[in-house]
Amino acid sequence: MKQTFEVINVKCAGCANRLRTALAKDFGEVVVNLEVEPRQITLDIDTADISGLRNQLKGLGYPMSDEALSGMEGFSTTAKSFVSCAVGKINM
Repeated sequence: MKQTFEVINVKCAGCANRLRTALAKDFGEVVVNLEVEPRQITLDIDTADISGLRNQLKGLGYPMSDEALSGMEGFSTTAKSFVSCAVGKINM
């Protein structure tokens, strides 16, 4: 079923490209909406797979907006998002 999730740290087309390519293998097509804040991703996903999506997003530095992150964890995901963004820009 198509579902939409709010994610943080997504700033630009490089971030969006990284999300689309990194998640494609496990989740298929991912649509990233850069027109709203917080940013949104939409994909066809079963409820049982949301936990895996949540983990992958956090690993890329783009956690879901409803995640409660500690200070260090929040800093870590922000740093990861900068790297993911750079990778996304290189692979555009």
